[in-house]
Amino acid sequence: MNIVVGLSGGVDSSTAAAILHNQGYEVIGLTLWLMKGKGQCCSEGMIDAAYICEQLGIPHHIVDIREVFQTNIVDYLVAGYSAGITPLPCSQCNKTVKFGPMLQYAKRNLASDKIATGHYARIHYDDTTGRYQLLRAVDRNKDQSYFLYDLSQDLLAGSVFPLGELEKSDTRRIAAEYGLKTADKPESQDLCLVESNGSMRAFLDKYLAPKQGEIVDASGKVLGQHDGVHHYTIGQRKGIGIAAPEPLYVIGLDAVNNKVIVGDRTKATQPECTVGRVNWVSIAEPSTPIKAEAQIRYRSPAVPVTIIPLENSRVRLVFDEPQFSITPGQAAVWYDGEKVLGGGIIEPLS
Repeated sequence: MNIVVGLSGGVDSSTAAAILHNQGYEVIGLTLWLMKGKGQCCSEGMIDAAYICEQLGIPHHIVDIREVFQTNIVDYLVAGYSAGITPLPCSQCNKTVKFGPMLQYAKRNLASDKIATGHYARIHYDDTTGRYQLLRAVDRNKDQSYFLYDLSQDLLAGSVFPLGELEKSDTRRIAAEYGLKTADKPESQDLCLVESNGSMRAFLDKYLAPKQGEIVDASGKVLGQHDGVHHYTIGQRKGIGIAAPEPLYVIGLDAVNNKVIVGDRTKATQPECTVGRVNWVSIAEPSTPIKAEAQIRYRSPAVPVTIIPLENSRVRLVFDEPQFSITPGQAAVWYDGEKVLGGGIIEPLS
């Protein structure tokens, strides 16, 4: 059986390919050319991916998908930040730029209906419900299920995660045992766009011109000046540039009037939020409220929540305890234990 492995040039995807190759699969390496620059997924990564394929003795394909990446990620980010939200590109990228195009290319050009990646997550088929379930990785510190909530049933059916049952230390050990060039390669710590531009601010400044406006408190009192709402995010404390007797946080971004609104921590805490563009993963969409645990950012703990279904692929999340820094544009993902129930994009407060 042949299987197409998405290779970024990092240790995780390299080890996933090596594991499958060692298990007897006919492995084909596939690298997506997303953009110019030195990010893991681009020029430097393509060279390392090609080297890994040479080491394993497998074919390597490079697919130019820069226009898709520009439209679905770069333009999406710029539009979001200019509107006063903080988009999360990774889940969008996984569905529309990586998994979807990879599986399509594998089927059309490589006679394969399976793709594999180096993501830390697991997939389980539930015979009772007839659905593919997305589960957290065994290594909870590396778990990436939060970024994969938007994968459809078709994409889950065609995907394999060889590292889902491994600890990160096991991945490094296996890579070393196979003598992979990437065994000791440092991990990427930032978004690919940040790595290639130096910072998110530098990336945004390439597309959005400075626009001076006012920093105000909740009552509208002017406290200072800013040079663009796209330089701020909800919950931000550092870098606001205002001296105050108590810590100030960004509690609102008014892109229409070009204002950054600040307040104390209590004003950056909310009891609920509305989530749109919802994808139900491991279960079918419920018709009545359910209890679960939700993450509102990648590194935040999952907290108890009531999920109330709304119309048009939307839900309301009502938290057992108010949450700090609920950020429009970021993903909210809800779980039942290790099982991803669903997720979506946090909408601006109405």
